[in-house]
Amino acid sequence: MKAISGKRMCRALERQGWELVRVNGSHHIFEKPGHPDVVVVPVHANRDLKSGTQRAIMKDAELDEIDL
Repeated sequence: MKAISGKRMCRALERQGWELVRVNGSHHIFEKPGHPDVVVVPVHANRDLKSGTQRAIMKDAELDEIDL
């Protein structure tokens, strides 16, 4: 899996219908209508997400590597 930045993950989520609800510090919180959970993406400048964090976000948001 290719590492991506938090900014790029946010764009991928928005393409899949997730909406940015609020920002708490450097954490962007997304919700999707009809989806019970929220997804939190840490956006620290243009640094890549750690692989475990990226994998967890993708699992929670039901994203595949092709969606990135």
